[in-house]
Amino acid sequence: MAERRLNVAIVGGGIGGLFTANALIAKGMTVSVYEQAPELGEVGAGVYLTPNSVRQMQRVGLGPAVEKWGARVGPASHYFRHDGTPIAPVQVTDSSGWNATFGMHRADFVDFLAAALPAGVVHTGHRGIACEQDGDSARVKFANGEVAQADIVIGADGIHSELRPFVYPPSNPVFSGTVAYRGTVPLERMPDWPMDRWQMWLGKGKHFLVFPLRAGKIINYVGFVPADAEMKESWSAPGDPDMLRREFAGWDPRIENLLSKVEKTFRWALYDREPMPVWTKGRLTLLGDAAHPMLPHLGQGANQSIEDGMALATILSRTNPKNAPAALLAYEALRRERVASVQRGARENGLRYDSMTGDLNKRDADLRAHATFRKKLYDHDVVPDAEAAALALA
Repeated sequence: MAERRLNVAIVGGGIGGLFTANALIAKGMTVSVYEQAPELGEVGAGVYLTPNSVRQMQRVGLGPAVEKWGARVGPASHYFRHDGTPIAPVQVTDSSGWNATFGMHRADFVDFLAAALPAGVVHTGHRGIACEQDGDSARVKFANGEVAQADIVIGADGIHSELRPFVYPPSNPVFSGTVAYRGTVPLERMPDWPMDRWQMWLGKGKHFLVFPLRAGKIINYVGFVPADAEMKESWSAPGDPDMLRREFAGWDPRIENLLSKVEKTFRWALYDREPMPVWTKGRLTLLGDAAHPMLPHLGQGANQSIEDGMALATILSRTNPKNAPAALLAYEALRRERVASVQRGARENGLRYDSMTGDLNKRDADLRAHATFRKKLYDHDVVPDAEAAALALA
């Protein structure tokens, strides 16, 4: 008699949770996703997808959706000084030259990840508040009074995860001192804006990023500025467009022109956490921002959660309900060091972008040299290592 395949409950219906559901189902597992919001959706704007995660999207049949909804970022991508002086090209391919780098609107991303799942997999209006387990199963309790039982529970419920304290003692997120103004401008308002590239302007304590979304129909911008006081982490705190324009007054005229078209903007305070030494307890494990929230300065938050999901699906596909806790520990051991290095790299890159050393020539040289780091980051394929980890459990 064939062994029963795993039954998995995922708490959190964002990018990480929905991709993981797709990857697990592709491997033959039974999955339920529980999302606290009354309906799926993402407030916010752009996500940057890079080759290390796009190859995983392709593996589960989502490559065509990425091509349809994304906007490919090409070799004209560049870093500039605040006044528009060119600094260096931006690395957008892996070391083989494969260009699989896209700007993606978060709402589009969530929509197509959810649409790819079978009917009935996603349950909205379910906020996970507790997890209990015994030797054979785990149970998630929800704020609405319902309970879900599964062989494994995955906490994919973000930086403010309700399930994290059931794995590791509570800690406070670390505020970076920076606030990001985020928003979009329709291309028809800026028809001459080049939509085939990622561009960043760097100044003292500030930087400004622009890349395309939705098949090149939407311009995505992010203005990173110092914050005077801690602000609650939020995708959707309203910002003042005039204040944003003042922050970047006197910068490259291209930025001033773009900001003149901004009618509304959102502020997002940037937090991460110190890398955690433990992600897993018994049949409960964490994924994405619940395990390793990171600053956006490498564009890797969504990409690392996708790597997590594929690693987890690969390892769990080779195990059974009895051995699931050991499989979760193998997943954690495989992922923890990589994501900790990316978390640290994102912090370091933020300081570089904001020219905090004061030596602009050194900063510019570092940006030119950074292509080597990006190639290594983008070359990574989590699947062979996950397959090896699964075989070691057998």
